[in-house]
Amino acid sequence: MSAGKEVELLPSFAVVGRPNKGKSSIVATLARDDSVHIAARAGSTRATRRFPLQVDGTTLYELLDTPGMQRARQMLAWLKTDCTDAAARPAAVKRFLEAHSDDDQFADECLALRPIVDGAGIIYVVDGSVPFGADYEAEMEVLRWTGRPSLALVNPIGNSEFVAQWSAGLGQYFQTVRVFDAHRAEHGKQLDLLTLFGHLDPEWQQPLQRAVELLEADRHRQHQEAAEIIADLIYEGLTYTVDQAVPEGAPETPVRKLLFARYQRHLIKRERESRNRVEELFYYRELHKSEQGIDFAEEDLFHQQNWYLWGLNRRQLLIAAGAAGGVAGGGAGVLVDGMTGGLLGGLATLAGGIGGALASTRSALKYSDDIARWSVSGVPTGGNRLFYGPSRNANFPFVILGRAMQHHRLISQRTHAVRAALTLTQPALDWLAEKERRQLARIFDSIRSNKRVIEQRAELKRLIQAWCFQVDAG
Repeated sequence: MSAGKEVELLPSFAVVGRPNKGKSSIVATLARDDSVHIAARAGSTRATRRFPLQVDGTTLYELLDTPGMQRARQMLAWLKTDCTDAAARPAAVKRFLEAHSDDDQFADECLALRPIVDGAGIIYVVDGSVPFGADYEAEMEVLRWTGRPSLALVNPIGNSEFVAQWSAGLGQYFQTVRVFDAHRAEHGKQLDLLTLFGHLDPEWQQPLQRAVELLEADRHRQHQEAAEIIADLIYEGLTYTVDQAVPEGAPETPVRKLLFARYQRHLIKRERESRNRVEELFYYRELHKSEQGIDFAEEDLFHQQNWYLWGLNRRQLLIAAGAAGGVAGGGAGVLVDGMTGGLLGGLATLAGGIGGALASTRSALKYSDDIARWSVSGVPTGGNRLFYGPSRNANFPFVILGRAMQHHRLISQRTHAVRAALTLTQPALDWLAEKERRQLARIFDSIRSNKRVIEQRAELKRLIQAWCFQVDAG
């Protein structure tokens, strides 16, 4: 089989319907492409655009975003005068396109119908939040005249008040009718729709079944690689250190400020890079983020007064820290050095908030606003080398985890039709069981203490992978 023949057999679907009924949203979701232009203004799509769905460079199928049909009644009248034989109707549609190819009056109809006449299947889109009307029947009849396999989707843009009306009316014209919310359709529902397409035409069944298999494998890869990215970020947050030589007699305070700024910038940059990689895994390339008053992208990683949103609350932190073994022994899991040099003045810390309760039972504990530890070593040529890091704050790795997992959940459950900003309204780690919090605390403490690091990193990745896969569990 030639390469040209393979391209011809590629399943393609023309998404058609009235203007402003969600056609572009359907295309964006099914093509997993956030570059599809979506606008509230009716008639924003003025040309037919092709959006291939690709996995590893292989195109599985193609969606065609078309202008809205607006003169279907006039077109249908022309067709009825040209053809009275049902068997000849597809040819009549083709003659109409040839006769009106340069006619501005029917430009949208010609653009919408051309790919269908050339072999594309039909996805007809309506808005389930508005009433069914007989004036829609003309365009449905025109589409039926093409003789191509067809499916109708009721897209409840505002609400689902009239979905039942539409389902009854559409069923008289289309082989299959489904309700499909382009903004909320989870991954499994998208695959179900592809399987349904495969039953509309025998030539589509095998390539679309293959597409479903590849998309399922790709989804598994996405979660798996996202978990690895998140685990590596947490490891770096637990182990990263910066240092700077201080000449003999030179003041340390400016160096401390410099090191702390470098420490922050590095981990903020690494978190941003990790999130970008996760977004790319899920095929988001034009995503804009704004977290309703929380600067999700930047310094909020070190803004401890918001840590209750990302990490553990006071009670959870107390129990988890005790499980790490650092409570009784004063180990690295919960101890931090008190040397801040005033760099974190004014920031409220959760660890500080539970200090009184812990001090009453664990006299060895000491809490402060530090995230990491300061240390100093002598330099043979004179002066000292000042170190900041690694992290010794018990909540810090949970904060990194919470931010990363919440981001993963929002991205992986989002469809490519959504243009709203990412939002966070609930604490990020509320779903963690107490057993899992204890287990994580022990893993974090082992990594801090450089004990069984390879095994602990592997266990951390395993846990995060399981949580990533749970996104699709139901």
